[in-house]
Amino acid sequence: HFDMESASSENDGSGNIRLHKRQRTDNIRSAMVDFDVLDCPICFEPLNIPIFQCDNGHLACSSCCAELSDKCPSCTLPIGHIRCRAMESVLESILIPCQNATLGCAKKVSYGKVSTHEKECAFSLCSCPVLDCNYTGPYKDLYDHYRFTHLKGDSRQRADSMFKCGVSFSVQMNISDKILIKREGVKKLLFVVQCIKEPYGVYVTVSCIAPSASEGGEFSYDIFYKSEDGHIMTYQSPEVKRIRELSFQIPQNNFMLIPHSFLRGDLLKMNVVIQKVEMF
Repeated sequence: HFDMESASSENDGSGNIRLHKRQRTDNIRSAMVDFDVLDCPICFEPLNIPIFQCDNGHLACSSCCAELSDKCPSCTLPIGHIRCRAMESVLESILIPCQNATLGCAKKVSYGKVSTHEKECAFSLCSCPVLDCNYTGPYKDLYDHYRFTHLKGDSRQRADSMFKCGVSFSVQMNISDKILIKREGVKKLLFVVQCIKEPYGVYVTVSCIAPSASEGGEFSYDIFYKSEDGHIMTYQSPEVKRIRELSFQIPQNNFMLIPHSFLRGDLLKMNVVIQKVEMF
């Protein structure tokens, strides 16, 4: 027969356990966490999943394991093969508000993914690409800032700064000017044609001023350049990189390098096509 008393006792027991856990949780809500223990002891960045440990329990993020040739720097035992699931669970359980919460981002992300999220966050601040401008703001506001602040009252310049995706536009700029800003009006995005002069020649690249996961979509670009002696150079990039701030360092990828022997003094003339990448 069914023992009502035993069932009641079991229910009370599990109920007491749940109540105890709830009370314990309430008591530690204000507990402080030393985030240093959640950082990789090698690169000092937040540990990223997967996390590995050696037989002595020393931890390292996966990228550091590869750089160390899978040898633990603390005890020289092999590392990079045993997952530390416990620390991975701890990282996933600690949720941090985005630093852009005051700007409108409501997401909370696990501690190990904070830096990745903030690079992608649509609310991250972007800097105006105009060289002498100190304005920063969300990328959605950057377009109007540039239009009404830097193109104010200049209808010719406003028209010249526009381009249409998939349609070639001519670029004529002095290399010493370093940048040419173009506007895409449908998505309200700012693109920058940038040239960096180095001893090898001039690096030319195209970037979009926006976080890496903005809603504007993916773009690619083509560059066509013809030197005075008839040499034709073409470059096709599968990606327009999104950046939040201009950098004038030599690009590591996604660029055309025009040798000095192909240049026409300081004047740079070329055609550029920026197209939207269709996602299937």
